[in-house]
Amino acid sequence: MSRPWQIILSTFLLGLAGLVGPSEAAEQGQADGLPAPSHVFDVRHYGAQGDGITLDTAALNQAIEACAKAGGGQVLLPPGHYLSGTVELRSHVVLFLAPGATLMGTTNLADYRPPAAPSFMPQAGYGNWHRGLIVAANAEDLTICGTGTIDGQKVFNPKGEEHMRGPHTITFAGCHGVTIRDVSIVDSANYAIFFQVSDDVEVRHVKITGGWDGVHYRGTPGRWCHNVNISGCLFSTGDDAIAGDYWDNSVISGCNLNSSCNGIRLIGPARHLIVDHCLFYGPGLQPHRSSGRSNMLCGIILQPGAWDKTEGLLDDVWIANCTMRDVASPVTIWTRPGNLAGRITISGLEATGVYRSALSVESWSDSPITNVVLRNAHIEFAGGGRPGLVGEGVQPPHVDARELPAWAVYVRNVARFTAEDVRFSLAKDDARPMIFADTVERLTLDAVRFPRVPGVTNAVMTTRVGKLELHSIDEP
Repeated sequence: MSRPWQIILSTFLLGLAGLVGPSEAAEQGQADGLPAPSHVFDVRHYGAQGDGITLDTAALNQAIEACAKAGGGQVLLPPGHYLSGTVELRSHVVLFLAPGATLMGTTNLADYRPPAAPSFMPQAGYGNWHRGLIVAANAEDLTICGTGTIDGQKVFNPKGEEHMRGPHTITFAGCHGVTIRDVSIVDSANYAIFFQVSDDVEVRHVKITGGWDGVHYRGTPGRWCHNVNISGCLFSTGDDAIAGDYWDNSVISGCNLNSSCNGIRLIGPARHLIVDHCLFYGPGLQPHRSSGRSNMLCGIILQPGAWDKTEGLLDDVWIANCTMRDVASPVTIWTRPGNLAGRITISGLEATGVYRSALSVESWSDSPITNVVLRNAHIEFAGGGRPGLVGEGVQPPHVDARELPAWAVYVRNVARFTAEDVRFSLAKDDARPMIFADTVERLTLDAVRFPRVPGVTNAVMTTRVGKLELHSIDEP
């Protein structure tokens, strides 16, 4: 790791340490918004042993039930190791894990059950796939907090997805007003946090280590997930750090995303999405469990319809002030037949060690992507590409970033693409053009800097471009 990158990473992590460090109030169990002591239900009073051996499922659920019947309050897990199967949260309940408290998933798969998934969800028929350690369904005003730990214990299921995935750690459906903060989640047997058709969700100052996806949330064409805020979180995941579809008004801010898959993967529509001041870096510290891979794929990949057919518009996306290191591609945007994309802005991106693919913006549907802007960015690519890629034609994408006929930017079927005040650089020479644009109504390059490579006569190659505007295009 070079010294400049060490400085960037250290500075970023120190800043996040200030964000995620427990406050004095949280250490005392009296963080903002938590109930007064008279409304605290200590799980030990309901028979929980907290010795890591005794199964405490019944005691924990009895404490939650008592809290809910009293109109709400705090269910307290004092220091200890609480072995449990599924715990079901109720409306107006705060599940507080004190410092030194660990909620541990039992290894007995029969002790887990799913929340009641809404019948209109495509996944409703998946049955046990929805099982979780902490579940909630059709509830409101829920909180999981404290500086304790939730340990999924890698409870693998040989009959599960990929013959190994077990229960999610936290899963809820049809809920409103959910807060998850300050806790650490380790060794999830599937997703760490999974929710569907839920609104007003905040995930703040959470540390997720291991498992598959870190935070995964989904809606449906007629029922999106609204108002989701993921901030100040630390991810070190084997699969995508954040993923899902049908997002409306989501903010992902101040997060540190390390993965052996993608940083953020959107597999369906989204609108009003902001990704701001996030750090993405590979290789993954936790391996991709099903493949053993550790290299990180895309920093951000927006690919509606990549996994199954989706309906709806990808629009009003802002990616701002993000830093990336050692990713396959910094930003990849694809649309499939039946999908549409509108306005997408990428600003203030700093990326180094991009090892596989150019930043790409591609519509493979009947309609072009409307307007994409890349502004105030510096992106360094590994280089070394071969010139033959230019004449071989580009095949539709599968699910991951692939080699392209340009080393910096590839644009296909876009109404308007603008790059302004952008610097591209190469770790070693690349025989491909810097930019390849195919079927673009208006292509604007303004103050774009890049290295001249011996033997490459056309740094900008176009086909079926209606209007090309070049302003101040030169070497850095």
